[in-house]
Amino acid sequence: METRVAIIGIIVEEESSVDELNRILHEYGKYIIGRMGIPYHKKEINIISIAVDAPQDVISALSGKLGKLPGVSSKTAYAKV
Repeated sequence: METRVAIIGIIVEEESSVDELNRILHEYGKYIIGRMGIPYHKKEINIISIAVDAPQDVISALSGKLGKLPGVSSKTAYAKV
C-alpha cells in the first residue's frame, strides 16, 4: 500500500484531553516517525507536531480523531513525495 509523509500540527487547550490524545497516538504509533511537544506556559497551551509515514486514509483518520477531542485542534500538511 502506498504511503505519504505528513506533519500533523496539534494545539491542546484542554489538559483533560491529554490522556486520550496520548492513547490515540499510541494506537497509531507504528506510523509515527517522530514527535515534538512544546508546552507554552504563557498561553496555557501545548503545541505538538507529529511526523508520520502512513496511507492517506490512516493519516486522515488520525487527524480526525485528534481534532474531535475537546479543546484539541489539528491540521495536516502533506509532503509532495
